[in-house]
Amino acid sequence: MEGIINFHHDLMFFLIVVTVFVCWMLFRVITLFDEKKNKIASTIVHGATIEIIWTTIPALILLTVAVPSFALLYSMDEVIDPIITLKVIGSQWYWSYEYSDNLEFSDEPLIFDSYMVQENDLELGQFRLLEVDNRVVVPTNSHIRVLITASDVLHSWAIPSLGVKLDACPGRLNQTSMFIKREGVFYGQCSEICGVNHGFMPIVVEAVSLEDYLTWLKNKINFDFNA
Repeated sequence: MEGIINFHHDLMFFLIVVTVFVCWMLFRVITLFDEKKNKIASTIVHGATIEIIWTTIPALILLTVAVPSFALLYSMDEVIDPIITLKVIGSQWYWSYEYSDNLEFSDEPLIFDSYMVQENDLELGQFRLLEVDNRVVVPTNSHIRVLITASDVLHSWAIPSLGVKLDACPGRLNQTSMFIKREGVFYGQCSEICGVNHGFMPIVVEAVSLEDYLTWLKNKINFDFNA
């Protein structure tokens, strides 16, 4: 996500320069080629030099924009030895999560459902329509592979602040990657209309240190299997 933000900032610089130049040229044309100042129209119909300039410069600008853009595009599909594989299953109208890389703590994968917390059950500081009863907890500075599917209709697992948005399709497994550099809580929602309660499928990802993640994982496994 940081790469996308930095690319946006760089692209905005080019946009400002081009916009200012075009507006300046438009103003110059209006003032210099006014009918009152030029009673006799110019007869120049061809200029090889200026045509080369206005073709070459935009091409170079587009090339400068395209190279980092494609680099970002392909880097989002790159999977580098993930230490965690998180499976996400969309259902009407909740999310299910499966951690399958915890075999050293348990013989079975950790599976749990995540529902939106009702307004009457919210605690101080929690966000309405965004808080869930079971958060997704992942470690920071770690490559995470996310596998996404659905059990009934189309859903979309989207977390804007992480730059993640992927469709959950029944019978199909989509894949994306995450690498979170800082600790924090990141909110998202289902971004594919999936029925009457589409607007009540929030997503909460909590990024913690690796030590805290392992502690959470052990406690979660012990609680779920002892319940």
